[in-house]
Amino acid sequence: QVQLVESGGGLVQPGGSLRLSCAASGSISSSNVMGWYRRAPGKQRELIATFTSVGSTVYADSVKGRFTISRDNAKNTVNLQMNSLKPEDTAVYYCKAHVWPMEYWGQGTQVTVSS
Repeated sequence: QVQLVESGGGLVQPGGSLRLSCAASGSISSSNVMGWYRRAPGKQRELIATFTSVGSTVYADSVKGRFTISRDNAKNTVNLQMNSLKPEDTAVYYCKAHVWPMEYWGQGTQVTVSS
């Protein structure tokens, strides 16, 4: 079993920054794929940023250059630094871990970008 707990969401003005963290516990290691997704109101959940199985990173076009995913293997956390936030970034952000053959999701953290 794997448990994922996200933190760091909140209300921020357009142009501001937030840093999300996902703390993983249980049967998970630094070699497991982990990433961030989001679900905006009225939309389907979409991939935002993820590490691949070979350790590279993939970003959605909508966040390239603004968001950065990072990993602290010692703490078993995956972070998402979000800069230059826009109102369209408003969503619930979820952390996902792939521990073959299962996929695990956190409970989500709300990010609201509004003036």
